[in-house]
Amino acid sequence: MRIVSLLPSATEIVCALGLEDELVGVTHECDWPPEVAGKPVMTASVEDHGGHTSRQIHDLVTDSVHGGSSLYMLDEAALEAAEPDLILTQELCAVCAVSYRQVNEVARAIDADIRVVSLEPTSLEGILHTITTVGAMTEAEEEAIELVERLRTRLASVEQAVMERRDRGVPSVRVVGLEWLDPPFAVGHWVPEQISRAGGWDLLGEAGARSRQTTWQAVAAVDPETLVLMPCGFHLAETVAEWERTPRPAQWHGLEAVRRRQVVAVDGSSYFSRPGPRVIDGIELLAAILHPDAFPAAAPESWMPVA
Repeated sequence: MRIVSLLPSATEIVCALGLEDELVGVTHECDWPPEVAGKPVMTASVEDHGGHTSRQIHDLVTDSVHGGSSLYMLDEAALEAAEPDLILTQELCAVCAVSYRQVNEVARAIDADIRVVSLEPTSLEGILHTITTVGAMTEAEEEAIELVERLRTRLASVEQAVMERRDRGVPSVRVVGLEWLDPPFAVGHWVPEQISRAGGWDLLGEAGARSRQTTWQAVAAVDPETLVLMPCGFHLAETVAEWERTPRPAQWHGLEAVRRRQVVAVDGSSYFSRPGPRVIDGIELLAAILHPDAFPAAAPESWMPVA
């Protein structure tokens, strides 16, 4: 089978199922696993966001979405040359991928037999179901079942330790996760669930719902014990650099998380933004941050205290 992935998360799933050799096209944002480097690239950003601040990127995205224009370009010639049997894409977020409608139109023009599949998870369970779905479509059902079982075992290990702590009277850590920095966005979809499974309680995010713009006044009103900076699409170094140039709100020094020195930046792109196998790594990472006495230390390249 010849597979084109128009999602970094789908690329990770395909490779985790051992189908790397069948992957004939990826996006310009697919950077994991490292073996996908050199695969034909099917997309590009309309705008070069290099050097832009969070606020500037937010304004560009808002203008594009409201204006009905796309944030990404699809290389139709490259897609045709890839001769795919299966294209994996999504409809969930206009900010995250090439338009589903555009992909369908191009695929039909190339070959009516190309199968275009939209992957739409909004929860942890949905992500695991997506893995089995991709397995079923690629004749890798057994590999998908085995992968999901391994992920469930790791998740259960974290949950068991968290439950034991709660039984001993250790409360959940009060958390605010921010999916964007300027303006601040509260986390959504599966991320509040990641925080909960790790022994936290996200105070502003809503599990299963879209991330939503909030304010620093709202953050101050709930006054989290831990503030996790995980801007969508940013790796750790990018998050740290962006945070250094983000203006601090007037409420900053009054926040309990600041007083406790529990403001942390994480690799959002790898472990939180992408609905693939590494969301379980994200839960393990959060558990180590929120309860360092009970969980193995997280890899230093995946998070950093910033205040």
